[in-house]
Amino acid sequence: MLITTLVITVPIAFGVWKRKDIKRLLAVNALFSEKNILRNFSNMQAVFFTVPLGIPRTPASELPSDPQTMPKGIGKWITDRSVTSLVVLKNGKIAHEKYYKGTTAEDLRISWSVAKSFLSALLGIVVNDGDITSIDEPVTKYVPVLVGSAYEGATIRNVLNMASGVTFNEDYLDFNSDINKMGRVLAFNGSMDKFAAKLKNRDNDAGAAWQYASIDTHVLGMIIRGATGREIPELMSEKLLAPLGLEADPLYLTDGKGVAFVLGGLNLRARDYARFGHMFLQGGEYNGVQVVPAEWVADSTAITAPTDAGEAQYGFQWWLASDARPGEYFALGIYGQYIYINTANGVVIAANSVDRAFKEDGSFEQNLAMFREITDGLG
Repeated sequence: MLITTLVITVPIAFGVWKRKDIKRLLAVNALFSEKNILRNFSNMQAVFFTVPLGIPRTPASELPSDPQTMPKGIGKWITDRSVTSLVVLKNGKIAHEKYYKGTTAEDLRISWSVAKSFLSALLGIVVNDGDITSIDEPVTKYVPVLVGSAYEGATIRNVLNMASGVTFNEDYLDFNSDINKMGRVLAFNGSMDKFAAKLKNRDNDAGAAWQYASIDTHVLGMIIRGATGREIPELMSEKLLAPLGLEADPLYLTDGKGVAFVLGGLNLRARDYARFGHMFLQGGEYNGVQVVPAEWVADSTAITAPTDAGEAQYGFQWWLASDARPGEYFALGIYGQYIYINTANGVVIAANSVDRAFKEDGSFEQNLAMFREITDGLG
C-alpha cells in the first residue's frame, strides 16, 4: 500500500511543484501567436521572471510638445506593420506621439534586440570607468568560465561586432534553433550563463566574419558583470538610465537564476525609448550630463563589423542601413521594435510593433522608408 501511495503521490507532487514552470513554458511556446502577441508585448512579467531596474523616483525629464504633420501614407504603414506605438522627436520635442491597438503611453513595451544597444552603451561607460582596460582584451579575462567554450580566443571587440565566430542558429521560426532553446532555458528556470558556457562549436575564426548571434550579447553582459562585480539592472539604472529622467521604472526579464536577459529583455515606455535615442543623438549627453562617452557613441554607431557589402551594416550592437545616410543608425528588435536616429536632422523615432510578418521580404525596407519620409517631412 505504501509503495502504491508513493507511486501515485510523487508524480502529483512533482506536477504541482513544476506547475508554474510548465505554465511558463507553454506561455513561451505561444508567445508570438496571433491570439497572444499583443497582450504579451506589453505584459511580459506575466510570462517570464522579471526584475525592476530600481530607477530613482524623480520627475521625468521634459519632452516639450511641437506637433507636426506626418506623411499621408503613414496610416497604411501602421496597419501593414502592426504598429502599437510611435513617438517622433525633432530636436528633443515631441513632433508626433500616438498609440494603437488599445495600448497606452503607460505600457512597458518589450524591447527585444533594441536592448542590445542599451547594453553596448553601458559597456562604453564601464570601459570609460576603467573597469575594462581595452575591448581588444580576450573575453575569458573577465569570464573565466568561458575557457574551453567556443568563446575562447574571441576578444570583446569581436563579440561587440557579432563576429565571435560561435555557431548559433538565430531562426525564431525554427522550434529547435539555438535562439528558441535559449528561450526555453529562460522559461524553465535555467541558467543563461551555463547555456553560453556549453557552446563549443565555431563557424568562423573570431573576427573573420559577421554572424548575428544573440548569445554574443549575453556574453557581453557576463563580461560587464565579471569586470564590475555588479549585476546589470543595478548598474544600468545608476550609470545609464537614471540620468535620462525616465517616466517609469523599466523591467528586465531574467533567467531562473535572476540574471538579466540583456540581449532582449528590457521593457520601457515608448517615450523612454525615445529619451535614450535622443541622448545618443546628442553624442551621449542628456540635460547637461555626459552619460555615455562621446567617443564611444561615435565608435559604436560606425560601420566596424565585417558585414557583407550591399547588406545592412553593423557596429557595436547598432545597425546601419546598406545605404546609410550620414549620421543615420538604429536599434532594431524582432517583430518591429526600433529606435531610429538621424543626427543630421535632429530626429529620433521610437516605434513598437507586433508585426508577425516582420521576416517577410520588404518589411524592413518599408519601415526604413517610412522613418526617412517622416524625417524628411519635419520642419
